[in-house]
Amino acid sequence: MTMTDPLGDMLTRIRNGQRAGSGAVVSPASKFRVSVLNVLQREGYIRGFEQTEDERGKPQLRIELKYHEGEPVIQSIRRVSTPGCRIYSGIADLSEVCNGLGISILSTPRGVLSDQEARANNVGGEVLCNVI
Repeated sequence: MTMTDPLGDMLTRIRNGQRAGSGAVVSPASKFRVSVLNVLQREGYIRGFEQTEDERGKPQLRIELKYHEGEPVIQSIRRVSTPGCRIYSGIADLSEVCNGLGISILSTPRGVLSDQEARANNVGGEVLCNVI
């Protein structure tokens, strides 16, 4: 069975893992998911990730979650643009998340970037998710 929203599935696995207090979660691998995880790692929201294979030889990602004093670093991670309703934003219309305390992750012509990186490169794109 095919998955209609692979990114939403990965974000939900991260959210559920942090609520359960897990040290790591596992998600199916794709280049798009890896690019989103690279942004989360650069911004300091996850400890890291590695690509492995499951028992059937399918690629998967092991995502190491990050905690500070017992509390998850990611307070909220929310999907903005969904497969049924895409949300695009130009650089001028891109709003800050919680007055700059959080980030938006965008899919731009220059790759998957955080909102700060998109402003520095002066590019807009599809707003994938907000992280606080």
